[in-house]
Amino acid sequence: MEKTMWAVGARGSVEVEQQDAFEDVVVAVPDLRERDVLVRVEAVSINPVDTKTRLSTPADQRRILGWDASGVVEAVGSGVERFRLGDEVWYAGDITRDGCDSEFHAVDERLVAKKPRTLSHASAAALPLTALTAWESLFERLQIDGGSSGTLLVMAGAGGVGSIMLQLAKRLTGVRVVATASREDSREWAVHMGADAVVNHHDLAASVSQLAPEGVDWVFSSHTRGNEAAYAEILKPFGAVVAVDGADGLDLAPFKSKSVAFHWEYMFTRARYQTSDMGRQGEILAEVARLVDSGSVRSTMRTNLRGFSAENLRKAHRMIESGRTIGKVTVAR
Repeated sequence: MEKTMWAVGARGSVEVEQQDAFEDVVVAVPDLRERDVLVRVEAVSINPVDTKTRLSTPADQRRILGWDASGVVEAVGSGVERFRLGDEVWYAGDITRDGCDSEFHAVDERLVAKKPRTLSHASAAALPLTALTAWESLFERLQIDGGSSGTLLVMAGAGGVGSIMLQLAKRLTGVRVVATASREDSREWAVHMGADAVVNHHDLAASVSQLAPEGVDWVFSSHTRGNEAAYAEILKPFGAVVAVDGADGLDLAPFKSKSVAFHWEYMFTRARYQTSDMGRQGEILAEVARLVDSGSVRSTMRTNLRGFSAENLRKAHRMIESGRTIGKVTVAR
């Protein structure tokens, strides 16, 4: 096994266009912990957490980013039970460790599942982080299940999480799904992903009230600050919000009179705190893989950049930072 590998290092706290924001580097192949698998990375996708982590990292540091991968198992730790050499796998991983923008990547087997057989590595890499976020939001935070009925509002329905959440909600529950999208291409994508209706977020309360005058039961929020009053207006009493964005400056007071529940969803919680049910993430990914292979769920990849390099990672980060991407952006060997 090689002792060094190539990777893309991202410099902290610099703008994406700065010359040294991304750099092709050679680093040591990571040592394996007892329950780690070492994956030869075939494809990654880029998420807002990548750009946020880059910008929040100190300027004098470089970090290997990337928390969405599809690849092949090259080595296993002494305690690994679920995987063998040559297995094709997918995962999101652990933000407290180096990311997967590298030739090889070490990840705890409990966070990993075999990738869908019917997808290429690039198409598979688009899904793990967003599928986990959507699954945990729907079924763990909001407690929606196959017997649920009501209306779910998905903010940014054409985004990475929204694209898979629409599919999971339509395939696995009986709820009515309303998505927000403001451009024609993003509206078309949201409908393609399963939205029953699409509204413009620029006049959220009025648009939703026309479609659901009785109110909505649940809101998935990727942009909460500034929308608190609108959510409180459109939610039914005892409704619920699950949010994935930042906590700064939120005003939750409008929710009180309706006894609205507010939940945070952070996909990395299980790995960060080594929770007793950390393996649930591998189980969820295995279930999503079955849904993909049965034709019930499709990849949300919209753009694939071919070739791992600092320049392609820069292009991908630039696209995510624009806030106008539809579906997911992947980078493949």
